Amino acid sequence: MDERIQLSFDRIKEICKEKGMMEYQPFFTSLAQFLVKAVEQGERIKDENYYVNQIEALKKDLDLLYAPFLEENYEESYVNPTFACDKFGMQMGQLLSFLYFEELSVIPFVYEQTSYDKIAIRLELFLEIYTSFAFSFEETGKAPSADTVKDILYWYVSDYSEDSAENSVRERFTFQENLAYGIITKSDLCKPNYLFRYGQYISENEIATANYLANLPEEKIRLMADTFTEGFRLGFIAAGKDLSIKETVNIRYPIGFERVVKVAIENFAKMGLKPILFPAGTDIFSKHGLVKIGYVSTSFNRQAEYDHREDLALFLDGHLVTRKLEVLKESYEAYKDTVRKFAGPACLETFGEKEFLPIEKKEAPAFDDEGRKLQVSYRSKAGEMANSYIHMEERSFTIIAFPIPEIGENFETIFDETIRINTLDYMLYQGIQTTLIDALNKADRVLIKGADGNETDLTVELCKLNNPDKEAKFENCVADVNIPVGEVFTSPVLEGTNGLLHVKKVYINGLKYENLRLEIKDGVTKGGSTTNLPESAVEENIMFHHEFLPMGEFAIGTNTTAYAVACRYNLFEKLPILIAEKTGPHFAFGDTCYSNEEEVHYVNPDGKEMIAKENTFSKKRHTNPEEAYFHCHTDITIPYEEIGLIEAVTPQGEHIELLKNGRFVLPGTEELNRALDELIP
Repeated sequence: MDERIQLSFDRIKEICKEKGMMEYQPFFTSLAQFLVKAVEQGERIKDENYYVNQIEALKKDLDLLYAPFLEENYEESYVNPTFACDKFGMQMGQLLSFLYFEELSVIPFVYEQTSYDKIAIRLELFLEIYTSFAFSFEETGKAPSADTVKDILYWYVSDYSEDSAENSVRERFTFQENLAYGIITKSDLCKPNYLFRYGQYISENEIATANYLANLPEEKIRLMADTFTEGFRLGFIAAGKDLSIKETVNIRYPIGFERVVKVAIENFAKMGLKPILFPAGTDIFSKHGLVKIGYVSTSFNRQAEYDHREDLALFLDGHLVTRKLEVLKESYEAYKDTVRKFAGPACLETFGEKEFLPIEKKEAPAFDDEGRKLQVSYRSKAGEMANSYIHMEERSFTIIAFPIPEIGENFETIFDETIRINTLDYMLYQGIQTTLIDALNKADRVLIKGADGNETDLTVELCKLNNPDKEAKFENCVADVNIPVGEVFTSPVLEGTNGLLHVKKVYINGLKYENLRLEIKDGVTKGGSTTNLPESAVEENIMFHHEFLPMGEFAIGTNTTAYAVACRYNLFEKLPILIAEKTGPHFAFGDTCYSNEEEVHYVNPDGKEMIAKENTFSKKRHTNPEEAYFHCHTDITIPYEEIGLIEAVTPQGEHIELLKNGRFVLPGTEELNRALDELIP
């Protein structure tokens, strides 16, 4: 690999000085210069003394590497598909823009110091494209056809699918003393220099977060970590799952939180679990659209990531889908014993980024109807395959979130408030939520109506109980897998669930939706509308290219403390779904909360078993599994102030009011209004 890299590197250095391919030469010169800088940086960081440098110097070096991709340079960057298409035409521009964006992944690979094969194939890809242009200009005096370039890129994606699948399964399910593990366990985490070992883009968010956590007392760090890991452990207990048969846990975290992650690793070790740490994907093989899975830093350019979210649309066809599924199957089979011992993900998330309103560009790659069907088919089959090896009924998860400095001048106060929210007295909520569930158990449907301009008018049908003394229609969710405490939820009966769901403002996967409307008929929505984003934002980010999605969850959030903090500091536009879903009723579209775990017994604290775990689609899991699951679950919350009425309706026609005009009115739940009352001047 060293020899391959050196040969490619020497040739690329020559390209930096070459001329002659008319309008294409600046593109190749720019990309060659980037690759040379990346490889040279890889050599520079082999000297441990490099990281002794001042933070300013380390950041300057990294910023220079990322320069072609950064927002301030994006308008006239070849990474920008609009700029590239303006220079080279639509098809060629999209392909060359993809190539430049794909080469971005070289940066973290050179920092890993072990991914030499990944570096080599990307340098060689660049040279293959360049040679194609050089030969064509020499022979014909013009560039090769876009189809010739596409063919090279297509076979790059196809040929390396096998290696990428094997790498993906190995890094996601096996413990390795890799780059991240070494950083967390061996670095001085009180000095932010360690941040620059990742090769990920490091912004002021990561530096300020690391500095803030470095100055927190050890007991507060331990409180954060203990809440996080205990939630994971309790998830196994609540579901009656055996943690002792598991060996690994995947910790997903934002860079800058390493002090917390280090204690979490220690806590998991006491449970017999080793940590799996891997970076969020940056290349065509590992990206998941706008969703980032793994350890991750603040985006270097959210518009660039948005523009390239569907680069796979340039190449995806039936042959490639088949190829990707074949190699994925082979990889799972090779690691099946290891995968079986995977306990699940423990996710530490952040919130507080500034609002991002993406610009829709006709030049950005996007799936057509056929491509969408292929993508949905691949995701469905890949998800089904993963579940067959992971055994979802044996694993669990946990999620917790904290703010980042970008949230504003009250960062430290909001951080402390978030710790308080994440560590609320779950016994108090457990009792109140039992009261709510007792009322809901009497009902066969729930009516939800909006207020204050919210046009929601929705009926949610509930399952029937065979034994009311031993069964429940809603799960009592306290602070285990889903931190913070505060919701009761169910899988609705789809038939009879009808009406309009309307939210004046909601944030979903980093995008702000204004006046989001979803029409629901027999529990299914076929797309929706919003007044500030194009239709594609609903189709891609909520529907995930499905023609329709069922309502997989209906829940009532009870965490009024979180709601009050959001009001006090104007945080609604920044709250993650994890906290936002606890601040009002919410509805999830896609799979139920129990997908692939329908046979697992979930028992509420009062001893009653939750039985509403499936719907018309998930019932097909044994007979037609491809139609059973949608492999997405998107939460949409209506805040308390937009709720006019939530009432349970019994078979006898009795209406039991639960919330009215944004307040809890069911006897026994009034304590939840205390935090709301504190907001009144």
